[in-house]
Order: sequence, then C-alpha cells, then structure tokens
Amino acid sequence: MSRHQEFDSKEALHQAMKLFWHKGYEATSIMDLLKTTGLSKSSLYATFGGKRDLFLAAFDSYRDTRREEASRVLSHSPARDGIEQFYRIILEGAKADEFTNGCMSINQAVEMAPHDEDVRVRVKQDFQCMERMLTQTIERGRIDGSIKGRKTPRELARILVVAFPGLQVMVRAKCDHERLDEAFNLVLSLLDEE
Repeated sequence: MSRHQEFDSKEALHQAMKLFWHKGYEATSIMDLLKTTGLSKSSLYATFGGKRDLFLAAFDSYRDTRREEASRVLSHSPARDGIEQFYRIILEGAKADEFTNGCMSINQAVEMAPHDEDVRVRVKQDFQCMERMLTQTIERGRIDGSIKGRKTPRELARILVVAFPGLQVMVRAKCDHERLDEAFNLVLSLLDEE
C-alpha cells in the first residue's frame, strides 16, 4: 500500500467516523459514506470490506481517541478536579448552539448493541474501561485528600458510570442547563460525603 493511499484511508476512516457519530449506523447510507469519504464504492469495499466493517473500524477509532482523552483529563490533580472536568466537558456540549452528537458509545448502546454482539462487546468494554479509570482516579483522590465519600472507590465509580449515559442523552436532547447542572452537582456531591 502506498504512503498516499494509507493517508487517504485514515482520512476516509476519520470522515466516516464523524458521519456515523452524527447520523448513527442505520441512518447512514452507502451513498452518504461515498460522498463524505470521497471513496468510490469499489475502494470502500476493497479498503474496509463494506459498511458494517467500516462502521466497526470507525467506532474503534472513536473509542481509542476518547479513551486517550478521558485518561488525560482524569489525570488532572487533585483527582476530584479531573473527575469534575471530565463531566463538565459533557455538560458544555449542552451549551453549544449546534447539534451535539453526544457520545458515540452511548448512541450505539441504544442503536445497535441490543442486536449486534460485536457492538455490544465494545460498549461493555467502554463501560468497564470507564469504571476502571474512574476507580483509579477516586483511589488517587482518597490519597490526595480531594475525594472523601462513604462508598468504596469502585462503588463511587459505578455511580459515576451510571450517571454518564443519562447526562449524555440529556445533553443530546438539549435539556435545560439548570437541570443538568443540578443533577451533575448531586452526583458529584457523593465524592464529598464524610
């Protein structure tokens, strides 16, 4: 594979990821993909194997990027600030004027995971990864004194993981900011209970 073709494949994958993230799998047609990626039908099939294979590759690309971003944000000190910043990024999406795509993993938990084992496995992995990262951050917060909480780090992480899809869906539905902030502050207060 030539260097130029490899670059084009990565760009096509990135464009497909953005399209699937915005429209979802079912609402994205092959014609949409061809137009957005600039690929011919034969190139799309030769490079990615078809719509579903392209979707899975795009979803994996999204997941890798988001996992790196979450790790970076959650590494802030003190640890409680990292968790708050992680969730504030979501809430800021609600204040954007344009349509927000939400989280592609949450979108796919609703759209495809119920009937597609490959997607379901990926979504479960995302929740497990998020729980691990949050547990580690909470443990660090216990050490640096920024997180109290009566619950164990894993219990607190699970509560935060359960709150994540709710906030994402409410942001995507453009729910009012006050309601989102109140809910978020209530969840975050669990980190301060003594």
